[in-house]
Amino acid sequence: MSIPPPPGPHQPDPAQGPPPAPDPYGPPARGQQPYGQQPYGEQSYGQQAHGQPYGQPYGPPYRTWGQGYSPYARPSSVNGLAVASLVLGVLCCFPAVGLVLGVIALAQIRKKGQSGKGLAIAGSILSSLGLALWVTVLATGGLSKAWDGFKKGATESTAFSVVRGQCFDAPGESLEGLTYDVDEVPCAGEHDGEVFGEFTMTGGSAFPGNDAVSDAADEKCHPLQDTYAMDTWALPQNVDVYYFGPTRQSWRLGDREVTCIFGNTDDNGTLTGSLRADGTTLDTDQISLLKSLNALDTVLWEEPEDYPEDDLAGYRDWSRDVHDSLAEQIEALRAHSWPAKADKPVAALVKDMEDARDEWAKAVVAAEDDDVDAFYTHYDKGYDYVDGPSTVTARKALGLATKRPTYDEDHGDGSGDSGGGTGGGELDV
Repeated sequence: MSIPPPPGPHQPDPAQGPPPAPDPYGPPARGQQPYGQQPYGEQSYGQQAHGQPYGQPYGPPYRTWGQGYSPYARPSSVNGLAVASLVLGVLCCFPAVGLVLGVIALAQIRKKGQSGKGLAIAGSILSSLGLALWVTVLATGGLSKAWDGFKKGATESTAFSVVRGQCFDAPGESLEGLTYDVDEVPCAGEHDGEVFGEFTMTGGSAFPGNDAVSDAADEKCHPLQDTYAMDTWALPQNVDVYYFGPTRQSWRLGDREVTCIFGNTDDNGTLTGSLRADGTTLDTDQISLLKSLNALDTVLWEEPEDYPEDDLAGYRDWSRDVHDSLAEQIEALRAHSWPAKADKPVAALVKDMEDARDEWAKAVVAAEDDDVDAFYTHYDKGYDYVDGPSTVTARKALGLATKRPTYDEDHGDGSGDSGGGTGGGELDV
């Protein structure tokens, strides 16, 4: 005979009948834990509280989140075309493309619920402004001006600019070699160089070479020297002509400028004071005399390189040019009204020039007759007036330099370059 177990917390008393159903909204029965609580360590794996098998419902059901909502909400994506429209609008490089992308982006944002509407609107507005700007620039030719300005800026960043009448110190105190910058200084004090002129070379994109730049400087700087330092007798003997020329790199950026410079022939020497003697420092009488004398000197310096016996035909043509130049300058000096103190000295100079003109005419005839000895005779007499006493007297009367320059006897014929000369050297930039 089995004896029933005594009533316990989990076994109802048989004599009392089944326990009443628990009130789901009332407090838990004595000895029971609230729903969802279980003493630590009393629940075995695979079972829930109260001995219910695993997987059986336990307590009230968990709360579920409403449809269309997640506790970890993900933001909507940004439209890529809106970003691209804003970038192109800011850069203003392809405004038409930026405007089209902005319009398309707005349509996609409305359809797909994406973000980026503000970006698309901003990109469309900036692109519209950029497009209007481009139309204005093309219509007014501003694009060409902008490109020219860019090239000028790029050139100036590669080749510095110095202007006529400016004095400067060069890096390393040398006017030969390569430099990228100079320091402007007052001409009244010591300085390495003084700019007296500049000219522009012509040519395509290919750099013509350093020799071509040097030849151009030798040809063009001498006439510019005579317009800046008209009183060539006032140039110190240790002064020579140098130049700034373009390099291969600056030529590709459009640099074609050659700058002519006065510098000291001594690498360690400097210049003091300005060498300028032109319309800014001379009066009209001084300029009139110097123009005539310099014009004649220019023709004399064009003497052929060979000796007369080797190129008599060349000397014949050159002698004719000297004769014609003398005739022209004689008329110019006679036509000018000179001050009383200079009237007689200039008249004496004109008389010597007339005698020289006759000798050059005879030299032309001797060259045509292939008479070299006769040519030399008239050639020497024609040179007698050059820098002669009458020239010194006329200069003194007008307050010009009176110390005769020395000449290099290149051909043994009394001609050559004065102490200033040309072709001193180059400083590439």
